[in-house]
Amino acid sequence: MPLRLFAILSLAAALLAGPLRADEKPLVVLELFTSQGCSSCPPADAMIAELAGRDDVLALALHVDYWDYIGWADSFARPQNTKRQKAYARMAHSGSIYTPQIVVAGVDHVIGFKPMQVAELLSTHGDEMPPVEISVEQAGEGLRIRCAARAGAALPHTINVDLVGYIREASVDIAHGENEGKTITYANIVQSWDRLGTWNGSGSFEFEATLPEGGHYAVIVQAAGPGRVLAALRLP
Repeated sequence: MPLRLFAILSLAAALLAGPLRADEKPLVVLELFTSQGCSSCPPADAMIAELAGRDDVLALALHVDYWDYIGWADSFARPQNTKRQKAYARMAHSGSIYTPQIVVAGVDHVIGFKPMQVAELLSTHGDEMPPVEISVEQAGEGLRIRCAARAGAALPHTINVDLVGYIREASVDIAHGENEGKTITYANIVQSWDRLGTWNGSGSFEFEATLPEGGHYAVIVQAAGPGRVLAALRLP
């Protein structure tokens, strides 16, 4: 990926993020569907690594398995990621799935490497106050997670509360396939996506979880479908 494009993306992200403190802005969830065997994916993978450093963005890499047959099996691929991408396609009334594909806030789809479009979507969703508040407190050796609607917020009747586990960074030497000979560094690689529960939007949703040491986790509250992301929080 040319350095000039990195500079454009970095500048756009900085300008669109604005001068507000990170705790005054919502955490915008960005999901990249990618594959080590996809020759078009490395620029998007690099963009995720760049965005992973922002406090107001939860950039996640979901490696899919449907390109494994073309010469290189993705070491991070999960069939669950492919299933999730297909579910997004159904919600968008699309008969096709692609790599790279980015889904922003559960509702906006970007096909291919389009950093300016991604920056604009992050800015748009970053200006929207999430309708759900997530709080976390220590509970013995675990964490107590609580989700509640903000005052006046209208919520869907079926909401998924999920716990996502991810690896911050890993480099892979790709020996075969379309990216043969490349060493690619990936960021925020999803390793697990577990359902904590389903919430109807009334009252509050509470759950206690004990997380393995050394991992990185986030809570994502999302309309069923999957649909709009209603809130997200990185866990300590």
